[in-house]
Amino acid sequence: MQIEEQHDAALKKVAEMVGDTKFAMLTIMERDGTLRSRPMSTMQLDADGNLWFFTSQSSLKFVEGQRQWQVNLCYVRTDKQDCLSISGSAQFVHDNEKMKDLWTPEIKSWFPNGLDDPDLTLLKVSIVEAEYWDGPR
Repeated sequence: MQIEEQHDAALKKVAEMVGDTKFAMLTIMERDGTLRSRPMSTMQLDADGNLWFFTSQSSLKFVEGQRQWQVNLCYVRTDKQDCLSISGSAQFVHDNEKMKDLWTPEIKSWFPNGLDDPDLTLLKVSIVEAEYWDGPR
C-alpha cells in the first residue's frame, strides 16, 4: 500500500508541474547518437501516467520502423524556479478518436489541415522515471 501511495503522490506532483507548464522540450537520440531537442505542447497527462502530444510523423523520420524509443522531457516553471525531467518510452499512436478528443483550435497553427493532415499523429510517452527540483522557497 505504501508504494502505491508514493506512486500516486509522485504522479500528482508530475501532473501539477505539467499542468502549470504545458510546453516541454522533448529530447531524442538521433541515429548517429547526437541528441536533438524540440518544443512540444502537452495535450494530456492521462490517469495511467502517459503524456500525449500531437506531432508530425515526418519530423521524427529517424525513428521510423521502431516500435518504441527512449526520450526525455524537460518542463520548467520559471515563476516558481523548479524543473521536471521525465525519462520515458515513446511511440506513435494512430487513433482518430483520441486525436478528436485532444484536438484544440491552437493546434491548427502547426497543422493547418487539421485532423485531415495525413502527417498528423499522436506521440505517447509512457513515464519510466521522473525527477524534479524545487526552487528556493
